[in-house]
Amino acid sequence: MLGPVLLTASRSARTRAAVEGFAPTRKVVDRFVAGETTAEGVATSRELAAAGLAITVDHLGEDVTDLAGAQAVRDAYLELITGLAPLALEAEGGRSGAAEVSVKLSALGQALPLDGHDIALRHARDITEAAAVAGVWVNVDMEDHTTIDSTLAITHELRETHPWVATVLQANLHRTEDDVEAMAKAGARVRLVKGAYKEPATVAFQDKADVDAAYRRHVATLMASDATPMVATHDPAMIELAVATAVAARREPSSWELQMLYGIRTDLQREHAAAGRTVRVYIPYGTDWYGYFMRRLAERPANVAFFLKALATS
Repeated sequence: MLGPVLLTASRSARTRAAVEGFAPTRKVVDRFVAGETTAEGVATSRELAAAGLAITVDHLGEDVTDLAGAQAVRDAYLELITGLAPLALEAEGGRSGAAEVSVKLSALGQALPLDGHDIALRHARDITEAAAVAGVWVNVDMEDHTTIDSTLAITHELRETHPWVATVLQANLHRTEDDVEAMAKAGARVRLVKGAYKEPATVAFQDKADVDAAYRRHVATLMASDATPMVATHDPAMIELAVATAVAARREPSSWELQMLYGIRTDLQREHAAAGRTVRVYIPYGTDWYGYFMRRLAERPANVAFFLKALATS
């Protein structure tokens, strides 16, 4: 029951003010968030790349409600891409896409009342064009179910000129079965997650067993296709499934990825990278960390235990 409570709290302004105003929280946030500045995000990216890991960097922020804010987020990504460009050039063995940025369209103006979709597309295109010049790839993040059609449409437009643009699909949603089939046929790069938003039963599975079963089906569909599956999980059983399915499909290690979050299961990250698999670490940074932080707590009881222990010893 704790997970849904935390997901609700992630959208609560009152809870946000209380958590952000509590000084010891910062010590815990530092485990999951790579600092507040672009320089800190790039420095962390460089450290992980030196350890043989691919990276995707997220300038934290979502639900922007004014055009100036959306433009500021776009500009922050352009600055980030400039910082990551040397890293992309230095990638071990010239690995294409070793450095990537992840963008949330709600941070680029998607929810604006007038022309939000077009504004987000324009800003996402600016980011993608800059990334292409710098040798950096782009991942378009997925948010709650109300944004999916717009997000997939924008991703489709970006992929017409830059087919390496990726998107995210969430296994907890009923519609994802069809979305996975479509992306598999398109040969797209697909980050498959279980889903980190509180969704109603009308659109999403509510039981963990059902979400896990859907996740396994989607892994199998993507591995059997021309898509590039990006299996985002910290569950050892799901990781073993992905590895076995890739072997059965006779996939080259470079044709799919494991993806994990910064600060979580670093042992698994290094273990699989050492085994020759592509492991991409999702690195968030920025001052707007609250929503991301609360969703990480909601995902795993161990994260909550870590939080409470840190507070108790602060």
